[in-house]
This record gives sequence, C-alpha cells and structure tokens, in this order.
Amino acid sequence: MKQIAIAGGKIATANIAAGCMRIDKMSDKQIDAFLDAYLEEGVNLFDHADIYGKGASEEVFGKALARNKGLRDKIILQTKCGIIPGVMYDLSERHILESVNGSLKRLNVDSVDILLLHRPDTLMEPEEVQSAFTKLYESGKVKHFGVSNQTPSQISFLQKNISFPLKINQLQFSAAHTGMINRGMLANTLFDGATDRDGGILEYCRRSDITIQAWSPFGHGFFDGIFIGSEKYAELNAGLEELAEKYNSTKAGIATAFILRHPANFQVITGTTKPERIKEICAASEIELERKDWYRLYIAAGNPLI
Repeated sequence: MKQIAIAGGKIATANIAAGCMRIDKMSDKQIDAFLDAYLEEGVNLFDHADIYGKGASEEVFGKALARNKGLRDKIILQTKCGIIPGVMYDLSERHILESVNGSLKRLNVDSVDILLLHRPDTLMEPEEVQSAFTKLYESGKVKHFGVSNQTPSQISFLQKNISFPLKINQLQFSAAHTGMINRGMLANTLFDGATDRDGGILEYCRRSDITIQAWSPFGHGFFDGIFIGSEKYAELNAGLEELAEKYNSTKAGIATAFILRHPANFQVITGTTKPERIKEICAASEIELERKDWYRLYIAAGNPLI
C-alpha cells in the first residue's frame, strides 16, 4: 500500500485511512475482524470523533484495544472535537479539554496521535485554543493538531494565533462532490461551479503542506447518500464499471483511485466496515488512473469542460 507523510511529515501512514463513524453497534467479533482487515491491508490510521455514535464508536474501539494487547503501538489514533449536535459548535478551552479527556477514557488510551477541530466555531477565541492545545501537548495527551472543514482564512487566522502547526484539514471530496476542484477548473466563467465556496482551499493546503483527508469518498451532497449504484449518477457509474474492468478493480476501488490520482496527495477516509469491501477499496491505493480516465469520470459526474 502506498505510504504518505502527514502531520508535517512526522507521521508515516497509508494513503487510505479507516473511518470509525459507523462502528458503534458492531459486536466484539465484528470489530476485531474490522481491525484485522484494515491492518492486513496496511492501513494504520483510525479516524474517530467524540460524537460518532454519541461516543459509542470510541467505546467499542477502546474495548478492542483492551482485548488486543500491543495493538495501540501499531496504529495511529485520530479524533475530533467541537460539535455539540443540534446545539452549537464549541471550540472553547473547556470544551476541547473535556472532549479530549472523554475520548481518551472511551478509547482506553493515554493519548491520541492527532486531534482535529471538527467544525469552525465563529465564537472561537484563539487564545483559548492555544491554551487548550498547550495543556494537551505538554501533558502528552495529544501529539499533533489539525482542523476539519475549514477555509484558508479560518486556518490562517487560527495559525497566526497559536504555536502548534495545523497540518491536516479533513474535507468532503468524492467523484460526485468536487467543489474544491470545480472552482479552479471553471475560472473566469459564469458557470455555477466557478463560485468560490471555500476560498481556494485545495491550492492553499497544497501550498501550506497541509494534508487533505477526504471524507465521504463515495457520497454526494451533504449526507445525501452513496453515488455508487445511484440512478442519479448513471453515467458516472457506467464510467466506474468500465474502468473497473480496465484496472481489474471494482466501482468502489475506482472511485477511491479517482481521489488518490490527484497530485495533492489526499488521504481517503473510508467508512467501510465489511472486510471484503475493505480489501477492494484498499487495493486502489496502488492504482494510478491515466489522465484521460480521471477526466472521463470527472465529466461523467456532470462537470463541464469549456
């Protein structure tokens, strides 16, 4: 499996990571199979958030770590904080510290490797973030920091006021959700896709050596469902099927390869929990789509070329 360097080059990991949002209701046997499947393929980063399964996802993962002695040393643990569902976003010092302490307890560990701020909080005071990060770092509870769903101006503002480098930004991206690419591709046009919705986040992250972790790699819209097999994306699915045959892969594998083909060196966060699906998706790590094939999918998803 292809390896990349993240967190400013300080962490070596696979270009595919395991998302743990949907593991909360899995049995011990299923969780162990989930872990074994990813580790056998070379995936070592497991992505959590304090809100996944209302905390239960971290709990079942923590129980798995307790059952499998030595496993913690083989993996990279990442979690996120800052969302109180349906109530508010909260990046206050108190909430960050309480959230991390809760995650550590549920995960049954002394530290996490990476903490991401899950959503921008317009009431955020950067001095509080700096204080929280300092306490977490100095206590050994968090080694690296990043953000999720943030624009260049938000990252720059925060980075100016804190001493810890922010080298990860988790953003939604898939073959059917290409907004961060569309803006640049349609520059100097009046097409809807040319609207700047993210402040040029793709180029900013590349320029700033920030790894983009692509969440919802098979989704479209905002949690509107999976595009693979969707009649709404019939042409895209036809393209995926055609290229799956060419590259001896599957539609999910080619959809993954579409993301990994971009020179920004995305890391794909897949939420797949079934071992057979894990294997087919991870195999895409080594697939490099030809340029014409990448554009075949981009156009098939409904994106115009001018």
